[in-house]
Amino acid sequence: MARKEISLPSNDGVHKLHVVIWEPEGVARAVVQISHGMVEHIGRYSDFAAFLCENGFVVIGNDHLGHGRTAANNADFGYFCPEHRSATVVKDIHKVTRYAKSRYKNMPYFLLAHSMGSFLARRYLMTYGGELDGTILLGTGGQKESVLITGMIYAKLMSLFVGERHRSEFVKKQSFHTYLDRIPDYSSENEWISRDKNVVAAYDADELCSFNFTLNGYYTLFEVIDYIQKKKNIQKIPKDMPIFFASGEEDPVGGYGKWVRQIVDEYKKAGIKNIKLKMYKNDRHELLNELDREVVYADILNWLLELS
Repeated sequence: MARKEISLPSNDGVHKLHVVIWEPEGVARAVVQISHGMVEHIGRYSDFAAFLCENGFVVIGNDHLGHGRTAANNADFGYFCPEHRSATVVKDIHKVTRYAKSRYKNMPYFLLAHSMGSFLARRYLMTYGGELDGTILLGTGGQKESVLITGMIYAKLMSLFVGERHRSEFVKKQSFHTYLDRIPDYSSENEWISRDKNVVAAYDADELCSFNFTLNGYYTLFEVIDYIQKKKNIQKIPKDMPIFFASGEEDPVGGYGKWVRQIVDEYKKAGIKNIKLKMYKNDRHELLNELDREVVYADILNWLLELS
């Protein structure tokens, strides 16, 4: 396996996207692009990327705006851009797609996305879905429209007084305060991501995973969820798009299964027929970092092999 790093200009006109490519030895059979989640970075997917490379897949992914090495400095963490926020991040994902397709021609092309990355990927499907051969959505979820609207209004109004780069502990608490409700005797506020305590400890110690979103970041998060839940936008997804939804039964982002099943039902009602759903018993948010990740890895690989 060969690992390479490149940079591409972001569509915000300011930053350079930090992009990582993992290439298998020998001839590749397909490409998998990764869209990472909130308050993390593409480097956390190295083990999974190595697994896919061992099975003949090229893997590529970037740090989103406000994350990882795409952020120019600490002040950039959790801040996207001043205008066209989620649309710009989705355009960045597409820029990576176009680069990869120019480099690895005539190969099946898949998008795998986790958490916030899955929200962005769902918007990507509504804009550029016809360029993909399949999509894997891990740890996705939803929210009531009234909650999203309230969150956007609050973030916007507060930004007028303290600036959109302000980091609000109140907004963070309101967004995540229930995530530990079903975890007794937790020792880290991040234990909702995985039952594997080594994973949680590594996350807690990672400087690139140790920031609070800015008001701009939270507004962008609420805005993209609101966008992807609208029925008129769901109708934009190609009806023949193969989609694999995977979620933990103990994942609060997916409403412990409720939101994920509701999204699947809405997609089926919109005419999207090739949908697979698997819920993993006892698993929390990060399926690729759970105690049974070998099972998750195998399930994803088998799905990819069927389509490539």
